[in-house]
Amino acid sequence: MAQIDKPNLHFNTVLYTGNASTRSITGVGFQPDWCWFKSRGDTNGHMLYDAVRGATKVITSNSANVEATETNGLTSFNSDGFSIGSAAGENANSQPIVAWNWKANGQGSANTDGTINSTATSANTTSGFSIVKYTGNGSNGATVGHGLGAVPEMIIIKEITGSGRNWRVYHKKLGNNYVMYLNTDSDRVSDATAFNSTSPTSSVFSLGTSGGTNDNGNNYIAYCFTPKNGYSKFGEYIGNGSGDGPFIYTGFKPAFVLTKQFADQNDGWSLTDSARDRAVAPNGARLLAQSTQVEQTNESWALIEKFSNGFKIRGTDNVTNASGKNYLYMAFAENPVVGSNNIPAVGL
Repeated sequence: MAQIDKPNLHFNTVLYTGNASTRSITGVGFQPDWCWFKSRGDTNGHMLYDAVRGATKVITSNSANVEATETNGLTSFNSDGFSIGSAAGENANSQPIVAWNWKANGQGSANTDGTINSTATSANTTSGFSIVKYTGNGSNGATVGHGLGAVPEMIIIKEITGSGRNWRVYHKKLGNNYVMYLNTDSDRVSDATAFNSTSPTSSVFSLGTSGGTNDNGNNYIAYCFTPKNGYSKFGEYIGNGSGDGPFIYTGFKPAFVLTKQFADQNDGWSLTDSARDRAVAPNGARLLAQSTQVEQTNESWALIEKFSNGFKIRGTDNVTNASGKNYLYMAFAENPVVGSNNIPAVGL
């Protein structure tokens, strides 16, 4: 499998302080295609934009609401970042803001690999990330092309028109008969209708009759991920309730880690990143994807220590480390352990 030596050409976190005025944010290092914002010091929601749906079109991870137009939110995707207006979720005055940024492939183009032709698929096959927009047909066994050329191990789907249903999350560790809801803290839900009890292939993902993934005539956006050496990994760990928690090997130093308990206990989606670790509380700055609450810096709760080859759970709360409980994770790299030339990697 090809090695990604410079992860920050595909994922990067930027931190800035809001000023409630029209401005451009630079320093991403590429033109982002998926931008996820959170105002860290107040209870404004998580604001998500992508190049396939277009600037000003927002959905929120903490809500089941359908897509809305925010003319003062993200107004353009730029060569080294993005432009924003005065909207509070993206640019609240004097508030610290985090923006997580992923590179796909621009606005994308139609994909005809599945029985449902996507209206746009924006795929970065190098980093294993694609954004797919499609219209549901309500049929069991429908398929949609994801454009990755490899099997996705995590798929996050949101209905963007219609009645406003919960997000649906597929993860390889859940299997194809379960989903999780990104906008709630509930554990896994048995649902054979979301992905038709069928795992994705290297070309398509499958859909059943669930309104959350395939209501006839409604539009959906899907974020699809497949692992890449030195850049991303999707897996599972078991908590032990101790400050000396489990170590999860990734083969890279993580820049971003999402975790979620998925069996027998309702706890939130923890979001940590190395940029906020350095800026606020080493290894201890957490946001929750399903919640509007402010950033947590209590290290006994939030601590996820990031090493050159993985991460270790140091927090003792149930969100990341309940004893005997199963957690899924999604991680992206700051830099790999070694480069493709077998020379140990250093900061990029």
